[in-house]
Amino acid sequence: MNNPAITISQETKFKTGAKKARVIKTIAVFVILVGFALMVLVPFYLIFITSFKDRVEADSPLFSWWPQQGFYWRAYDLILFRDPTGGQAGFSIVLRGFINTLIVVIPPTLLGLFTSALSGYAFAKMRFPFKKTLFTILLFTMMIPGIIMMFPAYFIWAELGFIDTYIPLMVPGMFGAAAAVFFLRQFFYSIPTELVESAKIDGKSHWGIFWSIMVPLSGGALIAQGVLGFVGGYNDFMGPLLYLRTVEAFTLQLALHTFVGTHGGIDLPAVAAGTVIALVPVLILYLLAQRFFIEGIATTGLKV
Repeated sequence: MNNPAITISQETKFKTGAKKARVIKTIAVFVILVGFALMVLVPFYLIFITSFKDRVEADSPLFSWWPQQGFYWRAYDLILFRDPTGGQAGFSIVLRGFINTLIVVIPPTLLGLFTSALSGYAFAKMRFPFKKTLFTILLFTMMIPGIIMMFPAYFIWAELGFIDTYIPLMVPGMFGAAAAVFFLRQFFYSIPTELVESAKIDGKSHWGIFWSIMVPLSGGALIAQGVLGFVGGYNDFMGPLLYLRTVEAFTLQLALHTFVGTHGGIDLPAVAAGTVIALVPVLILYLLAQRFFIEGIATTGLKV
């Protein structure tokens, strides 16, 4: 017969070993997560702290984690209240660029989200000829690098006489984006078709079904795609660089770029201060829409 004392001892050792393994696994996961967090946060900290350094200290090869000469606000004064040449400006190029960016980004984001949602609903809940073929073509367009279409589009807009205007930056986005159509189609597809059929029996048209059923049930997904679209347009540098010529029309990214190469080279504190200022609106937007953003991404394609 088995000795009960030996059995209890073996069971105790097994539980102790399993507990140690769980502790080691937890510690390892914690260390890895902390490492990834530092990889993300340390660059942000370096940018933030550099914006308060004196230019001589920022250019020094001796690195420091803290301003050794004290905190300087010169970079923020330069970015917010002066032009790139150092003169006084009644309305700084960065603030003007921020307003220009909102003008360029907000209308295409809203209209593009609307048209993408309509397309997603059509592909998810409507029946029409060549539906699968058209959706396959739509997915194929996502594989085409944007740089390939950039120069043909430039020649078209140049022939139409829209260079140095916001038209080339705004109009294409108003027709939606393939990625947004794909994700919204997946979300709409997860909404039970029975709801749509019941609404049809009640006499609702597709337009009524879209507004009364689809939009209320997909608020998180719509906000998520809206945030992604806004951030993409907000961070766009190549488009404004290609089409805009006058400083007064510069978007925020181009306005910040004017501080690179001025003042006898790269002004690191000024560039860092501009980066911090440019990050603030995006961080505020993400904090306000965080719950909807995560919900919209996580539930896309899942049954509701």
